[in-house]
Amino acid sequence: MSPLSALGVARRRLGTLTLTSIVARRHSSLTAELIENMDKKATWDRFYTENSSSKFENFEWFFGFDSVRDLIMPLLQPQTHTARPLHILDIGCGTSALGPSVYEHSPVAVTVTCADISPIAVRLMREHVGAKAIEPQHSLSTLAFLELDCRELFAHFGAERLDLIVDKGTTDALLRSRDGSGKASHVVRQCLKSLRRSGCLLQFSDEDPDARLLWLETEGREPGAMAADVAVLEVGKLRGVRYYCYQVTPHPIG
Repeated sequence: MSPLSALGVARRRLGTLTLTSIVARRHSSLTAELIENMDKKATWDRFYTENSSSKFENFEWFFGFDSVRDLIMPLLQPQTHTARPLHILDIGCGTSALGPSVYEHSPVAVTVTCADISPIAVRLMREHVGAKAIEPQHSLSTLAFLELDCRELFAHFGAERLDLIVDKGTTDALLRSRDGSGKASHVVRQCLKSLRRSGCLLQFSDEDPDARLLWLETEGREPGAMAADVAVLEVGKLRGVRYYCYQVTPHPIG
């Protein structure tokens, strides 16, 4: 293993402590299971079942919409060549309010799809949003919740169909699980193939740029077919942890 790879693994182990410490404050019985099985559907079904046993609350990995609003909303620009809404996908949405908040506050028409592997999370969000009756800023905006394994993203949406994909902790959960590294790589490639040429993937993570940048550049490269530009911005320091936004833009070759 190269020094850089070893550094990335070590930091991902530290990141696992960050993820599980968030959960432990409310779900201590799940902490051990999460450490090893964050790539498993059964883990999240159990997590959201416990989360739904009392009054509903949105559960936010890392931080909520307000912390990243200024990074997401400027990317939502009107399309000059078409009247279609921008299609935004929140992968591994869980019960986060991020997707509904984009739907509510976007000044341009958007189709927001919030996708999660857990049908329980999807059901909870459908019920919550239905009861809350959120009104979008743009009358043509729509919001949907979808049960979907993000490894099947390309099979579901197809090539060049999405304008923005938001990943707040999903790739981190895969990378830090026992069997998830290959799955994380697969998901990144699926995302880039499903993005329009004007689109991008936003990954929010607590992994340092010296490890994540190289990993994203490597995973976004398909010889003779695709390359990816990766930029990083610091989100800020929350609860003693520094978070980053990685913007990945695919560039088909030839």
